[in-house]
Amino acid sequence: MPGTPEVEELCSAIEQSARKLGVAYSRDKVWPILTAYGDAFGHDATVVAFRVATSMRQAGELDCRFMTHPKEREPYAVALSNGITPETDHPVGDLLADIQERCPVDSYGIDFGVVGGFKKVYGFFTPETLQKVSTFADMPSMPRSLAANADFLARHGVADRVNVIGIDYGHRTVNVYLGAPAECYEPETIRSMLRELGMAEPSEQLLKLGEKSFGLYVTLNWESSKIERICYAVTTTDLATLPIPVEPEIVRFAQSIPYGGAERKFVYGIALAAEGEYHKIEAHLKWQAGVMDYI
Repeated sequence: MPGTPEVEELCSAIEQSARKLGVAYSRDKVWPILTAYGDAFGHDATVVAFRVATSMRQAGELDCRFMTHPKEREPYAVALSNGITPETDHPVGDLLADIQERCPVDSYGIDFGVVGGFKKVYGFFTPETLQKVSTFADMPSMPRSLAANADFLARHGVADRVNVIGIDYGHRTVNVYLGAPAECYEPETIRSMLRELGMAEPSEQLLKLGEKSFGLYVTLNWESSKIERICYAVTTTDLATLPIPVEPEIVRFAQSIPYGGAERKFVYGIALAAEGEYHKIEAHLKWQAGVMDYI
């Protein structure tokens, strides 16, 4: 099936980057996703980014993410109707509808892997409509671990600072992105927060990156009352300016991504989970000032 020039261009960029990174590429996997959301790519406000991570679970994968338009179109329904994700009776399949019913979602994004296919939907809120943790904790389809950790989030000043929700349909997890106050990024506060969550002592790299972070997110699932993962992220136009050394595979990734703009933009994050720390980077092919960063 033919696509628009924008879809063809993005598909070519994905193939080029995947081959440079040694990631298995199949047009049959990528093309149906791009054409399902094809009208997004001619929109001036569309953001398109590629992402890789150093965790074992995400080895050999290249993720692509983009904003979808128009915002009134529900992206999960598009994925279901086009057969790019299966129906499920798990609560993860109801969560976006619960959010839409209760919250003023400003825009959406999706995330898919060149290998793994369709993965996530993101719902974004404007700075004027940041949401309360309690709003999501009360939703019947939300993991109970959010309610279980509501007091922890309130003590650290983020109870009313939710700016993005990310729903991972494949892994059945939820990311809650938080616009945390400055003190949350101080090394001692990071250590204290992680200790309270029962996580390992953070590395010096995480602490240094954390001090420069614009935000953090926590990952939840339906199988545990604990926060599964926490991540800190920074933005930069030059990886050499980061306060930490950059992993060699991430440098290789950054060099593999085509970009036609005047200034490259990266989002660099370090996440801490039960299996340890791992790094990830998002490189933008197209971005707009004022659009929410996430990783």
